[in-house]
Amino acid sequence: MSKFNIIPAIDLIDGQCVRLTQGDYSRSKVYSSDPVEVALRFGEAGATRLHLVDLDGAKAYEPKNLSVLERIVSATSMEVEFGGGIKSEASLKAVLDAGAAYAICGSIAITSPDLFRTWLDEYGERIILGLDLKNGRVATHGWLETSEATVSDVLDAFGGLVRRAIVTEISHDGMLSGVDADFYSELQAAFPDVEIVVSGGVAGEDDIRLLSESGLRSAIVGKAIYEGRIDLAKMIGKYAG
Repeated sequence: MSKFNIIPAIDLIDGQCVRLTQGDYSRSKVYSSDPVEVALRFGEAGATRLHLVDLDGAKAYEPKNLSVLERIVSATSMEVEFGGGIKSEASLKAVLDAGAAYAICGSIAITSPDLFRTWLDEYGERIILGLDLKNGRVATHGWLETSEATVSDVLDAFGGLVRRAIVTEISHDGMLSGVDADFYSELQAAFPDVEIVVSGGVAGEDDIRLLSESGLRSAIVGKAIYEGRIDLAKMIGKYAG
């Protein structure tokens, strides 16, 4: 069995660790007021990478929780991928200067593709493309708007430049409903030079096993950890060790 990277997630609103349901800000649940403590637990479980999303920043068009990022980077040895509100080069630099190993950029790839291309040229693999899908189309601005582009359209547009893409099915996010392994497997096969990172819907070990067997290499897991459906240390030992 090939190694499969399980990436725990922390979503931030007002500095607190939350999870949304289907991307709906009005359906949020606070799991901890101390995201640094949560990050430390993930690191102790063996996670080497953390997915950190600034939901305030996604709505405000600029990062709002950089202080949390700085504290997590200082407290743990995990590589942090940070997304939310990166709409300008100043914001991008601020995120990287705050200690993020990777910056997740989504909306900018749709609204300003030329600018995004210059970022890919300059920062290379430190830029991760984030694609959030609503009814098969890419949603932007914190999932509040929807474009006409499909995930394949966007990946084709930046062919050869994007090395990693986080693809989230919003309808599955926070629902613990399982993942569409066929969709992700076909997408990975169509873009073999891009690591497709599965996001949304992972409900338990069966999803991790299915994705691993389907040729995927990594998945972001949030609510399933918080709700006790996945033992992070056990899963990392079994699939990433």
